[in-house]
Amino acid sequence: MFTIKQPSKIVYGKNSALEYNFPKKSLVITSSGAKNRDWFSYLNLDPDMIFDQVESNPSINTVNKIIEIYSKNDFSTVIGLGGGSVLDVAKFVAFKLKKSKILIPTNFGSGSEVTRISVLKLNGIKKSFHDDNLFANVAIVDSNFAEIMNDNILKNSVIDACAQCTEGYDSKLSNPHTKFLCSTAFDILEDAILNKKFDKLALGSMISGLGFGNSSTTLGHALSYVFSNEGISHGHALAFTTLAAHKFNNSKFYTRFENLVHKLNFKKISLIENFENASELILSDRKHLDNNPIPVSKNNIIDLLKKISNKNSSYA
Repeated sequence: MFTIKQPSKIVYGKNSALEYNFPKKSLVITSSGAKNRDWFSYLNLDPDMIFDQVESNPSINTVNKIIEIYSKNDFSTVIGLGGGSVLDVAKFVAFKLKKSKILIPTNFGSGSEVTRISVLKLNGIKKSFHDDNLFANVAIVDSNFAEIMNDNILKNSVIDACAQCTEGYDSKLSNPHTKFLCSTAFDILEDAILNKKFDKLALGSMISGLGFGNSSTTLGHALSYVFSNEGISHGHALAFTTLAAHKFNNSKFYTRFENLVHKLNFKKISLIENFENASELILSDRKHLDNNPIPVSKNNIIDLLKKISNKNSSYA
């Protein structure tokens, strides 16, 4: 027996955000680049309330700051407009304030617009929060945004989506439905990368979110957070941590994932923190490790961190 959960309404397609009729009493949560990129004009959106200071790898402090500023204002809906960091903040703010949520991704990797997951830093450490109340009321996936992604954001986003769907496929919580979604998502994303069909990124990322959001990411994501805590972007970290995890798990996706890491030309990563301390932090991430297809020990983690950080490693 298995259960499938997803947002009650998903609007997908080119111009879907442009054509949507947004509620007038809304708080828009986004990043500082929203105005520079003219997103509001594209959406015909003229909100009274805008918080545009969401940072990369956002902190729970950002959520609390927004709640403090806007909790007494009159609005019905939180609109999250941006990448995964923005959407994670927007859905958590709306959850805490008991507001409706409209989520619009502007890059395609996290799948956050269709998941019940919000990743935020707590005391400087990334933590994933899982709750059905984090689901969007409406997710709007407009492929037009794929056409304006810069190269660095694009490659970090797409490898994130590839990591999520392949880890989600291998997860102990996977089922025939999620395996179908995750496998389909990877096929679409792989084709988009190898054949430069970047309009397909929105579709692949959305399907990836629907897949892994109903199973779980696993060892690759558990390993990645210690690198992200040191300022390495999430997608960049996953290029190597998921690759290492796929080799450890004997994943059927290992070779195909490795080809994409090479194709996207990611630079090697290394960890500054002591491996012993990092392994303790990773080992505490039971939401990911308990769903890994193979049990993972502390010694396994230390060995993987050494291989990832070794410039001569086969994970390059």
